[in-house]
Amino acid sequence: MYYLYIKSVYKFIINIMVRDQRKYEGFSLIEILVVVALIIILATITLVAINPGKNFRDTRNAQRSADVTQILNAVTQYTSEEGNSIAAFGAITNCTVGNSSIGTDGIDLSAVLVDEFIVAIPMDPSVGTDEVTGYEICVTDGGRVQIEAPNAENEKEIVVKR
Repeated sequence: MYYLYIKSVYKFIINIMVRDQRKYEGFSLIEILVVVALIIILATITLVAINPGKNFRDTRNAQRSADVTQILNAVTQYTSEEGNSIAAFGAITNCTVGNSSIGTDGIDLSAVLVDEFIVAIPMDPSVGTDEVTGYEICVTDGGRVQIEAPNAENEKEIVVKR
């Protein structure tokens, strides 16, 4: 009889213990913190690998390179027509002396080139305005026209001549 009493008490205690066990669903705080830490580490690695600042500088330099080529093409087209010369743009300095700024405050190419040879005079993506486009023009000793983007970034030199 004593055995049956102990057995029933044992079953009673087991039932209480099983009934009191709650099943927790979801993630623990530690699991959530580990996942957040991994996401932060991966995001940091991605940002370092992509380096958006360098990509923006490279993009602006690509725009500058396209702009100086576009300006030089328009000047070349103008001077290749019969009767047109580089002197029509004004007093462009020799490259050994220095460069003349392109814009309404310097050498105004728009008066001669815009509409017929170029849609508009391009401006430097960082510092360009109508008055000072951020690009410079000069004539070499050999009579070639040179266009330069002095505000190029990443120590890049952007110069075209023809």
